[in-house]
Amino acid sequence: MLIRRADRQVHRGALVAPLHGQSGSGLDRRAFLRRSGLVAGSLAALGSLPLAGVQKAKAGPPPPPGAQVIMRKSICTHCSVGCTVTAEVANGVWIGQEPSWDSPFNRGSHCAKGAAVRELVHSDRRLRYPMKLADGQWTRVSWDQAINEIGDKMLAIRGKSGPDSVYWLGSAKFTNEGSYLFRKFAAFWGTNNVDHQARICHSTTVTGVANTWGYGAMTNSYNDIRNAKTLIIWGGNPAEAHPVSLQHLLEGKELNRANFVVVDPRLTRTAAHATEYVRIRPGTDIPVLYGMMWHIVKNGWEDKEFISQRVYGFDETRKEIAKWTPEEVERVSGVPGAQLERVAKMFATEKPATLIWCMGQTQHTVGTANVRASCIALLLTGNVGKPGTGANIFRGHDNVQGATDVGLDVVTLPFYYGLTEGAWKHWSRVWEVDYEYFVSRFDAPKLMQTPGIPLTRWFDAALLPNDQVAQKDLVRAMFVQGHASNSITRVPESLKGMAKLDLLVVADPHPTTWASLSVEAGRRNDTYLLPVWTQFETSGSRVASNRSLQWGEQIVAPGFEAKDDYQVMYLMARKLGFADGLFKNIKVENDRPLPEDILREMNRGSWSTGYCGQSPERLKLHMANQKDFDLVTLRAKDGPCKGDYYGLPWPCWGKPELKHPGTPILYNATIPAMDGGSGFRARFGLERNGETLLAQGSYPPGSEITDGYPEFTMGVLKKLGWDKDLDPAELAIIEKVAGSADKIDTVSWSTDLSGGIQRVALKHGCVPYGNGKARTIAWNLPDATPVHREPIYTPRVDLVSKYPTLPDAKQFRLPNIGFSVQKAAVDKGIAKEFPLILSSGRLVEYEGGGEETRSNKWLAEIQQDMFIEINVADAAARGIKDGAWVWVTGAEDGSKARMKALVTERVGKGVAWMPFHFGGWYAGKDLRAHYPKGIDPYVLGESANTITTYGYDPATGMQEPKVTLCQIRAA
Repeated sequence: MLIRRADRQVHRGALVAPLHGQSGSGLDRRAFLRRSGLVAGSLAALGSLPLAGVQKAKAGPPPPPGAQVIMRKSICTHCSVGCTVTAEVANGVWIGQEPSWDSPFNRGSHCAKGAAVRELVHSDRRLRYPMKLADGQWTRVSWDQAINEIGDKMLAIRGKSGPDSVYWLGSAKFTNEGSYLFRKFAAFWGTNNVDHQARICHSTTVTGVANTWGYGAMTNSYNDIRNAKTLIIWGGNPAEAHPVSLQHLLEGKELNRANFVVVDPRLTRTAAHATEYVRIRPGTDIPVLYGMMWHIVKNGWEDKEFISQRVYGFDETRKEIAKWTPEEVERVSGVPGAQLERVAKMFATEKPATLIWCMGQTQHTVGTANVRASCIALLLTGNVGKPGTGANIFRGHDNVQGATDVGLDVVTLPFYYGLTEGAWKHWSRVWEVDYEYFVSRFDAPKLMQTPGIPLTRWFDAALLPNDQVAQKDLVRAMFVQGHASNSITRVPESLKGMAKLDLLVVADPHPTTWASLSVEAGRRNDTYLLPVWTQFETSGSRVASNRSLQWGEQIVAPGFEAKDDYQVMYLMARKLGFADGLFKNIKVENDRPLPEDILREMNRGSWSTGYCGQSPERLKLHMANQKDFDLVTLRAKDGPCKGDYYGLPWPCWGKPELKHPGTPILYNATIPAMDGGSGFRARFGLERNGETLLAQGSYPPGSEITDGYPEFTMGVLKKLGWDKDLDPAELAIIEKVAGSADKIDTVSWSTDLSGGIQRVALKHGCVPYGNGKARTIAWNLPDATPVHREPIYTPRVDLVSKYPTLPDAKQFRLPNIGFSVQKAAVDKGIAKEFPLILSSGRLVEYEGGGEETRSNKWLAEIQQDMFIEINVADAAARGIKDGAWVWVTGAEDGSKARMKALVTERVGKGVAWMPFHFGGWYAGKDLRAHYPKGIDPYVLGESANTITTYGYDPATGMQEPKVTLCQIRAA
C-alpha cells in the first residue's frame, strides 16, 4: 500500500521535466540536479540513495574571521504546528539553521518543508523587482511607478463602480499584525470584500464549532493529545500535512497504549499507523458520525451527567441519530456496522478521547454540518473540556488561525465582533476615528453591515450579470497579497474572471499561478507583480493551531527590491488617501508600520476573544525562555514566565498587567478561571422553549457564582454589587464607551475598553463570557440539526431524492444554485460519463498552492510529478499502467488535465485522488513561458482544481474540492 519513493521511481522511468524546454520529454535525476544548479552528492539527493551510499556528513566552512554570529528565532511557515526555526546569522547572512530544541512544539524536529525554509530567503526563483504586464510582456518598473499606477486605476474604478468593485484577497502567510492591518485597510477603503485562506480550509470549522460551544477554534493542543486514550483522526493526514504533530500523536499512542483510529476514504500515511482504519465513501461523514452515535445511545454509553449539566438540545438531536441504523449507514457510506460499533465503544468508553479533523471533513457543501456532527459526538460522550479530549482541529498554514481571529474575513470585523453597527462603533472607538467616516466610505450603510463575497466565488462576482450580484457593480479589480489562485476550485471559471478584470495586482515573494494563468486567460496589460518579504525577513506574531501566539524575529534583511507586507499596505494607503487615519496610533519607520505598535492596538480592542493580554513584551519573553515550558501541559514551571502557558493561548483575559496565563484547554471547568478554566460560552441567550441555556451545577473552582451565569455587562456587575470593585479610571472609560448614563448597563466584557469588567469578573472567579450550555441545535444555521446531503456531483444518484442538497438561495451577495446543478447532473446522467469520485489532499513535500515550495530546489527534487492515484481495478479496466501519462476529464467546463498515474490500493475502487499543490500547466499545456523569465518554479504540473466543480457550503461559502466526479483515460 505504501510504496517507497525509490521503488516508485524505478517503476516510472524518466521523470517529468521541471525546467524550460523539457515538458513531457523526461529528465533523469542527475540532469535535474545539474539543470537546477545543485551539486552532485547534495543533501537533496540523499533521499534517493541506498543506505550504503550515504556518507558521513561534514561540517561546512566556518563563518569568516571576525564575523558577528547571531542566533535568531522565527516560526516555520509551512503548517500550523508552530515549529521554531533557529537561524544562525553571520554578518547579516543566514548561514545555518536548526529546529529549536527548546520549543515545546517541535523539540528539535523539522519535517522536510521545515528543514528547507532557509532556501525561501536565498531562492533565485523569487520575484526581485516590481513588474507589470505591458503588451503581453513582463516589464520591470519602479515601486513609485507601480504604486502610482495601481492607485490611480483603483481610484478610477472606485469612482465609477464603488469600493466593493475592488476585491482585497489577503493571506494566512501574514503575521497577526499584517492580517489585522489588511482587514483594517479594507474597512478604510469601504468594503467587506476581504478574505484569506481560511475560507477554503476551516471556515466551516469556525462556523460549526463556534455555533456549538462558543469559539471557532481547536479546544486543546497537539501536546495535550499525548493524554488521550482514544484518538480518532477524521479526514486528516498529519503524517504529511503536519508531520511534527505526528510525534505527539504517536508518542501518546505508545505511552498510553491508545486506540489510534483513522477515518478516511484513502489509506494515508497516517492510516498506516492506525490500530483501526475505517474507509468511508467521500462525502458521507455525517452518516458515519451518526452511526457511531446510534451505537453509543443504544448501549447507554453516553455521558448522561455531562449532557444534563452542560448540553442543550440533545433530546431533539436524538431523533436524527435514531434514523442512522447500521444498515442505513452501511448502505450510504460503505462502513460495516460491526466495525462502527467497535469504534463507537472505544470513543465512548476508553476515555479521554479526542476527535481530530482537517480539510477532509471541512471542504464540503455540508462542511459546517460535518463539523457540527463531530462536536455533537464529543458532547454526547463528554469528551470536551478536559485533558486528552476535545476537538483538535489541525490548521494548514502557519497563521491561518491568527488571520481568522483578527478578522481577515468577509463576515466580521477583527476578533469575531461581526459587522453590526455596534461592532463598527466599537472599532471606531479603538481606532479613534469617527464612526460616520466609515459610513461615508461605503456605498451604503446596508453594505457596511453585509458580509462580503467569499474568495471562493470572486470570479462569479466578476462574471455573473450585474443584477445577480448584490452590490453596486461587479468585481473589476483584484489586489492579491499572499494567496495562490490554483488553490481555489473551478480554475476554468477563474481564467474567465481574470480576463474580465480591469486590474490585477499580486504581491508575493513569488509570481504564483496568478501570473501564469492570467497570461493564459489573455491578459496583456494591467497586471502587476509586487515583490514582498518572506516571513523570515519580517517580524511579528503568529498563532499555532492550539491558539498559542509566538513572536518571530526578523532573521535577515531582504535582498533586491522586495518590501515588507506592512510597507506595501502603508504605501497603498498613502496613495489612496487614508494613511493618516489608518496609522493614527501606529508608529511608521521608513514606510514600515511597527508590528509591536499594531499588536498593542489589537490588545486594546480584542476583548471578545481574549487577545488582550498578549503584549509584544510577554510574547518575546516566552520565545526567549522556551526551555522553561512543560512538554505536555505547556506551562512554565520556572523562570520569568512561571505560571504562564506557552504562547499565552487565547483567551488570555484582561490587560497584559493582569498576567492571565492563557487558556491551554477551552471549556475546562475543572480548574479556576485565573488558571485558564472556563465553562462553555454563554452566547446563545438565557433560555429557549422554556429550558435554560445556562450550565447547571457546573462551574470553575473558586467561582463565587456556583451555577451557570450570563455574559458579564455593567448591568450584571451592578446586580451582583461587584461594580464597586471598578477603579475610577476604569469607570470613566466605561462611561465614555456608553456615551450616556442610560446606556452604561449595556457596556459588556467585550466592549469595555478599560478591561475593568473582565478584571472584576476574574477577581470573583468567574469567566467574562459567562457559563452557558453547549448546544446540539444551532437554530440560526440552514440545518439546525446536521443532516446528510449527497454531494452535488455524486455517483449515488439513487440517494439524491432522499438526501438532496439544499434548495437554491442567495448567499454572500450571490446565488447558490447547488440544487439546480445537482438536479441537472442527475438528469443528464453525469455519473455514467464520469464514474470515478475525485478527491484531493496534501503531500509532505509541498504546501498550499505550491509555488513557494515548488520553487525550493531541495523540495522540488523530491517530488517532480503531478499525479493521480487510481485503484488497481480501475486502472486495469482502463489499460492504465503505473507511472504512465493519463488524461483526467471533469464534469464541468470540458475540463481536462494531463498527469502521471499512480496505481495503488490506497484509494478504493471507484475513487481517485490528487495532490492540490501543483500549478503552471493548464489543460495539458505547459505555461512556463507565461512566468517572468528566470523566476518560474522548478516544478510545474496541472492543478487539481482544474477538475473540481461547483459546490458551496451555504453557511460559509466553503468550496467542494473533496467530492466530485471525473474520468481517467490513458494519454
